[in-house]
Amino acid sequence: MGKDKLKRFAEMEDFSNVLQPEMEDIKGGHEWKGKWSQEFFGNDKPIILELGCGKGEYTVGLARRYKDYNFIGVDIKGARIWRGAKTCLEEGIDNAGFIRTKVDFIDQYFGENEVAEIWLTFSDPQPKRPRKRLTSPLFMARYKQFLRPDGVINVKTDSDLLFEYTLEQIEEHNYKNHMHSWDVYGELLPQTPEEDEIHYKMGIRTFYESKWLAQDIKTKYVRFSID
Repeated sequence: MGKDKLKRFAEMEDFSNVLQPEMEDIKGGHEWKGKWSQEFFGNDKPIILELGCGKGEYTVGLARRYKDYNFIGVDIKGARIWRGAKTCLEEGIDNAGFIRTKVDFIDQYFGENEVAEIWLTFSDPQPKRPRKRLTSPLFMARYKQFLRPDGVINVKTDSDLLFEYTLEQIEEHNYKNHMHSWDVYGELLPQTPEEDEIHYKMGIRTFYESKWLAQDIKTKYVRFSID
């Protein structure tokens, strides 16, 4: 492991906005399950999750604008989380935090109706393992355990495979498709009034999105509900 990574891991141990639980901590459910806003943020604001958050671009970007919500980025890669957490501390963003864990265990962290919204930003399309896709029935069953009845899931991706699969899941399981586009910047935004909040939300660019756009790969987006 490189010296920079080791330095970041050591620094992150003292970050007040990062939680790095051990497996023992989540057996039977994390102790803050059902009360993250109160215990982690000291308030009762609704929670929005970014799963597989990478460097936390969406967690940070959304937290900057939407102060009436608490945002939590989740990723197993500590070196990536470090960037988002560091930015929040530097800018005094107090409505965002991070959990270093596998998304596979997400239902052990949050309680019934605790989460208002989920963002899945440029997730691994898992071409050979459909069950591991973050919009598979396996993960939808996990989300249902803590997502509010009026909660929504946002998927922003470069992958045609993952996007088509997600649309198929929405149709097959009769989920409510609020909006979707195969080309965010060439189709969705030009057809949407500039004052619409979707312009800000889509304007947040992740490291991976910038990489794919430079290769002329279109960004896809869908917003849907599972209840």
